[in-house]
Amino acid sequence: MSDTANNRRRFQRIAFDAATELVQGEQRWDVELHDLSLKGLLIKVPDAWNGDAERPFLASISLTADTRIQMEVLLTHSDKGQLGFVCQHIDLDSISHLRRLVELNLGDSSLLERELAALGEE
Repeated sequence: MSDTANNRRRFQRIAFDAATELVQGEQRWDVELHDLSLKGLLIKVPDAWNGDAERPFLASISLTADTRIQMEVLLTHSDKGQLGFVCQHIDLDSISHLRRLVELNLGDSSLLERELAALGEE
């Protein structure tokens, strides 16, 4: 099984619609979030996309007016009008918010614990 297929199996993707911004250097894109997981996110390719796949991006997902999930991500794939990113770094507040979001959407804390354990193995 490929690493990508294995990650899809171990990390549940959550369809989620929230204001999301992708930043790379001086460039910014307001993007349409398709889904996210403890491992990364999937977005629709934004208009005027010219991001550099060799450099990291900062993804910022607004949950409320004053609550955000921010993570440093790398572009891993582009397919069928979508861009997939893997999380390289996330701060403590953001991972706490993401963990709670995943927990609420999975509806089963044992599934969340299994995903967190898989994340720790990498």
